[in-house]
Amino acid sequence: MLFRSIRLSLLTAAAFWAAFVVSISASAQTVVITVAPPPLPVYQQTVCPSDGYIWTPGYWAWDGDYYWVPGTWVNPPETGFVWTPGYWAWRDGGFFFSEGYWAPTMGYYGGIDYGFGYFGHGYEGGRWSNGHYEYNTAVSHVDKNVERNVYSIDYKDSPSRISYNGGKGGVMLSPSEPESKTSALTGTQVPPTPSQIQHAWAARNDPNQHFASNHGLPRTIATNFPTTAVHPNELPPVHPVAPNTGSADLDHKIQQQQDSLVAKQKQELQKLQQKQDAEDQQAKQKADPVKTQQLEQVHRRQTQQLVEAHARQMDQLKQK
Repeated sequence: MLFRSIRLSLLTAAAFWAAFVVSISASAQTVVITVAPPPLPVYQQTVCPSDGYIWTPGYWAWDGDYYWVPGTWVNPPETGFVWTPGYWAWRDGGFFFSEGYWAPTMGYYGGIDYGFGYFGHGYEGGRWSNGHYEYNTAVSHVDKNVERNVYSIDYKDSPSRISYNGGKGGVMLSPSEPESKTSALTGTQVPPTPSQIQHAWAARNDPNQHFASNHGLPRTIATNFPTTAVHPNELPPVHPVAPNTGSADLDHKIQQQQDSLVAKQKQELQKLQQKQDAEDQQAKQKADPVKTQQLEQVHRRQTQQLVEAHARQMDQLKQK
């Protein structure tokens, strides 16, 4: 029970931290996007890196231009959770993006055929069984010498590169009744994990991932792991979510607490950045590729540990 309590606490922390991060998708659009997202590129799935990781398909995101967020394997935030991908849809005269999420059951993702088990409805690449994740080797790329929890059920799929629902040329598939129910149960949905957010942020900041540069053929289409920040200055910016309790006085108090905590966390990130900058400078002077690579691994671990600590602090503030 203690282990489960810790897991649930970290899950809540991850969700709360994600809510503080500035949106890097079009889910918080302030402009109407009238240009349809590009066709989905054709690519090969990478090999599953470790037991329990679930495939999250690549997708086009928006930041004044479409950019490709690579497909990758992600460690789910909780045992039994599955990933419902985000999707683009045409409505009200423009294209809007619905953010993906984790939940105990699959929801609706626009009927988009992302491939690798995400064929428009549900997921056929794997399943949970007695607390263990099993991989469908007919769909998922896994090393059967490493992954023992496997099965094989073949599915006939007519690959489609259409990347949006509705509108001219879009996919015309409505949600099934179970998908509608899952999508409506917002209380059971967990937003993308911090590693997924950093992964998308890294794609946003890479010119080679933008359609203007790659014309639909991104340099990095899929990865084994999410691309996470090595240094604090590579993290997406964090902004407190405006409280809305119904009481102006209480909202003001909560806002002050959030601002104070965010300011403190920014100072800690800056301090770590300065320390890592000094160590990087020393490594460059020694010009030792092996030690430089080892230092990068240390810095990545330090940065991610600080992100996790900040997530727990935000969670504690929320509970108060």
